[in-house]
Amino acid sequence: MRRKPVKGLFITGTDTEIGKTYVAALIAQALVESGHNVGVYKPAASGCQLQNGALVSDDALTLWKAAGSPGTLAEVCPQVFAAPLAPHLAAEAEGKTLDAGLLRTGLDVWLERSDIVLIEGAGGLMSPLGHDEYVADLAYDLGFPLIVVARNVLGTINHVLQTLITAATFGDGLEVAGIVLNQPAQPGSDASLASNAAEIRRRAVPPLLGNLNFGADHFEPPVNWFALAEPAVTRLDTPEEP
Repeated sequence: MRRKPVKGLFITGTDTEIGKTYVAALIAQALVESGHNVGVYKPAASGCQLQNGALVSDDALTLWKAAGSPGTLAEVCPQVFAAPLAPHLAAEAEGKTLDAGLLRTGLDVWLERSDIVLIEGAGGLMSPLGHDEYVADLAYDLGFPLIVVARNVLGTINHVLQTLITAATFGDGLEVAGIVLNQPAQPGSDASLASNAAEIRRRAVPPLLGNLNFGADHFEPPVNWFALAEPAVTRLDTPEEP
């Protein structure tokens, strides 16, 4: 009997250091608690730490544990680099090359053993993954809907809308399943915290799925992540129209 296509979500962000891994881990945890076999994939990571003679991505480790430690950590993140730079630059600093093919095919092992996969990109959609490639190229090729994570600070409305515009205009468009507003640090005196969520709901077409307070350990109200996920739109190796 033919296996049903695996659903997935691609978690991206409006910037770096906004809590993409934290949000992705909460999503993985919620899916596991709902009885799903969750695959987690971070195609490449830089700024990794040496542990027992091997480079380890803290982000990949967090995702792996949140999903119940399926497979191996090396399968979660097959390309790891030490320098805190864009992955292709971190690779070059070590005399290596970021493998663009592996960025894509590294997902295959998770498609074979999961009923849903969560992919965490590096930085935002226009963060470079090579001299002529961006995270958006990878998201486009893998073909899963996006979850856009944004930091709840002054300026986030602009960052969210710019990311949505990028998604809508890249190639023939990247589907956005929704937006998550996150508070990755203790709130200070930023007056925009009280109005950002309402403004994003009013101005963005994709729904605001969650507004996480600092230190939240679940989404309230709960989100049906499996229903939001979709099988990949097949774009790799597609013949060109004559």
